[in-house]
Amino acid sequence: MSIKGDKKVIKGWIMYDWANSVYSLVISSAIFPIFYEAQTTAAYLNKTGLNSNEIDTNDVTVDFFGYHVSPSVLYSLIISVSFLFVSFLSPILSGIADYTGNKKAFLKFFCYFGAFFCCTLFFFDANHMELSMLAVMLASIGFWCSLVFYNAFLPEIAPLDQQDEISARGFFMGYIGSVILLVLCLAMIMGIGTHLTKYSFILVGLWWVFFAQRTYKVLPTNPFKKKPEADYIWKGFRELRIVYKEFMQTTRLKKYLYAFFFFNSGVQTVMLLATIFASKAIDWPEDDGGQGLIIAILLIQILAAIGAKVMSNMSIKIGNITTLKISVVIWIFLCGGAYIITTPIEFYIMAAGVGLVMGGIQSIARSTYSKYLPETTDHASYFSFYDVSEKIGIVLGTAFFAFTEYYFDDIRYSVISIAIFFVIGLFYLFKVPKKEKIITT
Repeated sequence: MSIKGDKKVIKGWIMYDWANSVYSLVISSAIFPIFYEAQTTAAYLNKTGLNSNEIDTNDVTVDFFGYHVSPSVLYSLIISVSFLFVSFLSPILSGIADYTGNKKAFLKFFCYFGAFFCCTLFFFDANHMELSMLAVMLASIGFWCSLVFYNAFLPEIAPLDQQDEISARGFFMGYIGSVILLVLCLAMIMGIGTHLTKYSFILVGLWWVFFAQRTYKVLPTNPFKKKPEADYIWKGFRELRIVYKEFMQTTRLKKYLYAFFFFNSGVQTVMLLATIFASKAIDWPEDDGGQGLIIAILLIQILAAIGAKVMSNMSIKIGNITTLKISVVIWIFLCGGAYIITTPIEFYIMAAGVGLVMGGIQSIARSTYSKYLPETTDHASYFSFYDVSEKIGIVLGTAFFAFTEYYFDDIRYSVISIAIFFVIGLFYLFKVPKKEKIITT
């Protein structure tokens, strides 16, 4: 029996967005970056014997394999390295998953892998950065590798005319679920004490695993009844090569992926490093204690949920590519604005703008790729190209962000560098044809 359009399966698939999005918010955006900055600053003050009034945030460094580097530069580079690993692993594993017909097993493995290393962030110690940043990197690998297999289920469970709406529902539920856990974590931290901050990372891992069980219960294990032979690893590589040849014969799908590579590099870099940027570039009150950043992040999440719904409706009326073009233009203006802002109020206004376009552009980008796929049973392999494009773009974006800050010694120049990615992405969106053209050889 076909699972496409089955409401029970669709709800179960959406539940994984609810489950895993707490990583994006609590670990990538909100609590961990603030915790990371506080821990690295405290370690620096302890080592130098200075007090917080005697230093500038740009003066803080950490020891990493004998090198003294800025915590924000190190964080950016570690995230870049994690995406290099994901870029290498996902195509190989996707080929195997398609050949064996068992995407769900890979989804489960990386969910548990990522959740475990989220929990190990409880032991983060700024005096032992090598081990501490290893946990950061492995949690990132688990989260992002799981998404390639999760996304690959979309064209299997959703009819073509429903994919925009279902993708948006997934992002909407993810934003709502992550906000709920963030509020619970903040209640614990602010109500009892900041010494409980590290327990938030354990809660993320437990939340992720617990709610993912609903997804695993309803998603099929082998929907196309594939019967792999013993040498499935080699056959997996062959499956990937076949899909690659098919992919290279497309025009619309290939050109769309070029555009996605650049504009999504900008989106993901902003999402991953916005908190680090705001903590250094905005003149927060001395007694703020990170509360201003948390308010901004909550604002972004709430508006992102609304934005995902709004842009889904827009795409129905004016088309996916036109909707993406409008969103990318807004992102370009937001990057320009980020360069000049200095006050918390200005940052809140900027955060509101980011929120409105953040959820929508991710939702429409995912469903657009899904809708452009040819008829195939190799969805994991096709989505591995989407995933690799995303991850290599993030490597480039975060590394560019880090090296720009390092070269100019000013994090503001980094946001201008990210605007370049959006400009190139917009250029390629204008190159995407309305209909697919197959290149025959």
